[in-house]
Order: sequence, then C-alpha cells, then structure tokens
Amino acid sequence: MKMTFKLITAVTILVASSSSFAINPDNVLTKKQTIFKLYLTANEAYSLISSNAKKILFIDVRTRAEVSFLGMPTLTDANIPYMTVGTWSDWDTKRKNFSLSPNNDFLSYIEDRLKVKDLTKNDTVVLICRSGSRSAKAANLLATAGYTRVYTIVDGYEGDTVKKGKDKGHRVVNGWKNANLPWSYKLDKAKMYFDL
Repeated sequence: MKMTFKLITAVTILVASSSSFAINPDNVLTKKQTIFKLYLTANEAYSLISSNAKKILFIDVRTRAEVSFLGMPTLTDANIPYMTVGTWSDWDTKRKNFSLSPNNDFLSYIEDRLKVKDLTKNDTVVLICRSGSRSAKAANLLATAGYTRVYTIVDGYEGDTVKKGKDKGHRVVNGWKNANLPWSYKLDKAKMYFDL
C-alpha cells in the first residue's frame, strides 16, 4: 500500500509540474512561435524563476530605450537587446517607427551572462520582450547557436493590445506589468547592456 501511495504521489507531482505551463503551442500566434515551442505566460515565468532563480537565466531583450522609460522585471539577470535602434534618423515606414537593427553582440552577451551564473547552453533560459515577438526571434537565434531549453514569455512585459472597445490599441490585456508582477523604473547598472 505504501509503495502504491508513493507511486501515485510521484505521478501526480510529475503530471502537475508538466501541466503547470498550460500554453498549447498550437494556440500561439505565428509571430510568437519558436523552434523550441516552450512558452510561458508572465505569471508562469514568475513562478518558475522565483522557485529556481539560480538555475535559470532570465533576459529582457527589449531595447535600452524601452527599459529606460518603462522599467523592467526585477528578477531579470540582464537587459540584452535583441534589436537596437541604429540611428535615430532611420525610419521604418511600414512599422511607423524608428528602424531597429539586429544586435550583433546579442549571442556573446548571453554567453557572458551564462558564465556569470555558472550555467551552460543546456540550462533554462527565459526571454521577455514587449509582447512576445522579439523574444521568439531571439529564442530561435539561440536555438541555432546550440541552446537547448529557451522559453519565451508570450504576453511579454507590456502585454498584447486590445482589439476592440474603449481600450483598442492599448496594452492592458496581459503581460508582466498588467499581472502586477515585480518590476521597477530603478535600473541596476550591473544588469544593463553597454556597447562593447
């Protein structure tokens, strides 16, 4: 009887832990999908990172301007932008915003942060951006560089935009800030990205 109880308990814990991240990869928007198909909501990421911060690298991949003016999660290990603003005179007509360029230092900075925490490419990496699209692209880049376990936060830091009603176009649906998870405008210089 004791063995059966232990077995049932072990199976229950295994099932509970594997299903605690309930995002069905088939329901993730195409622009937020990754090679890994490892997705977390902001709340799930907070739970995962809070319970095992020493074995997880948590990176905010937003631009320095976003982090400077909007703050960042206090649990992040670093801000390493996946994209950077080239020059403030470059304009993206399609996006109606300043142009972004790939950050050529992204992979080397991620590697540096892994070393600081004594982690490897086989350890868990969690990425967050504004709403889940850039973090997905960053996860795919890490996949091509040999990383094996990269999660993206699909609702990001600010969340998704409302499609209808009085809040149409505003990011008030989900995301780290809207979930009232810990974040701050006060940035830790040791976590910030600086050009090489």
